[in-house]
Amino acid sequence: MSVSPASAVLAANTVPPLAAEDIALLGAPLWAWQIAVVAAGVLALVLLARTIWHPTRRSLSAWTFGNIVVNAGIAVTGATVRVTSSGLGCSEWPRCTPESFVPVDTGHAAFNAAIEFGNRTLTFVVLAVAVITFVAVMRMSPRRRDLVRMAAVVPFGVLGQGVVGGITVWSDLHPASVAAHFLLSMVVVFVTVALYVRCREPEGRPRVSVGPMLHAISVGLVVVGFMLLAAGTVVTGTGPHGGDAAAPRWTFDLPAVTRLHSALAWLTLAGALLAAVIAFRTGARRPVRTSSALLLAAVVLQGVLGYTQYALGLPATLVVLHVLGSTLTWVAICRLYFSTTRLTPPGREVSEDPADPAVRDAERSPAEPAPGR
Repeated sequence: MSVSPASAVLAANTVPPLAAEDIALLGAPLWAWQIAVVAAGVLALVLLARTIWHPTRRSLSAWTFGNIVVNAGIAVTGATVRVTSSGLGCSEWPRCTPESFVPVDTGHAAFNAAIEFGNRTLTFVVLAVAVITFVAVMRMSPRRRDLVRMAAVVPFGVLGQGVVGGITVWSDLHPASVAAHFLLSMVVVFVTVALYVRCREPEGRPRVSVGPMLHAISVGLVVVGFMLLAAGTVVTGTGPHGGDAAAPRWTFDLPAVTRLHSALAWLTLAGALLAAVIAFRTGARRPVRTSSALLLAAVVLQGVLGYTQYALGLPATLVVLHVLGSTLTWVAICRLYFSTTRLTPPGREVSEDPADPAVRDAERSPAEPAPGR
């Protein structure tokens, strides 16, 4: 039986499947180090959580901000899994393989198994931050039901992410499940931003604190921004980075769906520019002006990055940076939306006068203690 020269070259250049334990550091497999690092991270969070047993508004603000960071961060690490073709580095869920919870004899390259397993273990860090934040909110005195409801949603959202991640693996990384996985992360991020903003305000009912036009634009940006994210997942599901060479792909015309995604991006840019102009020309509160300026900068940078990666043929590094930019843009959209309303205690009218003490209090980070229960 003869072997063609092309087949011989291909066979010589093909990396044989390796088990994850083939990568070892100081005599221990890489997955053991990954578990140890995550366990140390969770333990550090628990030790830090002692400070929230008697929470202050400042400590609660820090934990809610941490919620935004970790939930946005795991979306970026998920993109790393996808562009490195590591999506099936662990081929089962909740186990990594049918026989093991850790990557042993995965049939995939050690690098791919380590990337996918590492992303899975980071979920425990995200969940730990969510649970700690919920405990802090429950320990506040007086307890605020609005914050409790939002804080309770986040841990369930993280657990839901795990379930959707399992469905993604079981479907061999079908682009619909991959898209749902990312979009659910963005929904959780929306809640974490709401929790961060509202915990820095006094208890009350939300009232619009800007002109009707600016508030309407902020609402429209949330709708268009989420459509932009959804269109991005369609581009991803049609493009080359499926998470695995055998992953199913959508058969849409890539230039066509990219143009749709681009049109929504331009619409977002127009909304961000208009919001910034109105915010600064009408003398809106400082949080509104800051949020509109940051959103405009994020959209511009994201647009430049998007066109660059498309022109260069979607290199993996730029794809990950684009997902990071998408997440930061979404956070900025959410922040602008929540800045256009403010919780107002019963009997107090919303004031736009910068000299009003209530306005000044709302524009700075509260530092007064809120004693624990």
